[in-house]
Amino acid sequence: MIKLRGVSKVYDQRDRSVPALEDVTFDVEEGSFVSVVGPSGCGKSTLLLAIAGIVPIESGTISTGESASASQDNSQRLLGIVFQRPVLLPWRSVLENVLFPVEILLENHTLEGLYAAYRERALELLETMGLTDFKNAYPRELSGGMQQRVSICRSLIYDPPVILMDEPFGALDAFTRQRLNRELLEIWQKSSKTILFVTHSLEEAVYLSDKIVVFSPRPGTVREILEVDLGRPRSLDVRNSPRYHELVRRAYDNFQDLL
Repeated sequence: MIKLRGVSKVYDQRDRSVPALEDVTFDVEEGSFVSVVGPSGCGKSTLLLAIAGIVPIESGTISTGESASASQDNSQRLLGIVFQRPVLLPWRSVLENVLFPVEILLENHTLEGLYAAYRERALELLETMGLTDFKNAYPRELSGGMQQRVSICRSLIYDPPVILMDEPFGALDAFTRQRLNRELLEIWQKSSKTILFVTHSLEEAVYLSDKIVVFSPRPGTVREILEVDLGRPRSLDVRNSPRYHELVRRAYDNFQDLL
């Protein structure tokens, strides 16, 4: 579903150039859950922005679905994005925030029937995430975990086949994070989406993923691609298994020089 070949990115900052990504090559298979891990500043977020077409790349190619292009000319409907912070519009209700991408996609149309269908889908998503009773609430009335659930619903509203997630649970407490990990896996297993997930937590990556792409310190390049051979469906109990701990240790081995 996603192929990266020799992707490099350099940021120009005043009197110097700062390389963010260098010769990044890996695949994200259709329907898989792939995590990218690495130290802060290694280009993980830049990678997602490049795949989304928000940040241009210096060299290499990125292909998504049937479209391959160095300029990342991808359809808006192909990708859903969940950022580290929920980035909800404070003057809009929960339901209105979830529907916001639809308004952008349909801004040149008067398809009231189609908008009504998306509204029904938004209500279904909110029910799945346990937010039905808060559909008319405003972001300031929600906890951090609830806001991030709204953000996930928003990314799913037009049913994109690929979801890009940039450290979505990093600012949450451990209990909320574990609950949202479980809920995310349930959504992924039901929907067969392709998910590319950036995280600093190696434990989280092993628990969620089919494959982990380990980045080096800046400029980010691929140090190792770690296959996670834990069974599916996967419950929290898998974190007690010897194989889970072995995979976490193997991931940590990539960063011995930073400890």
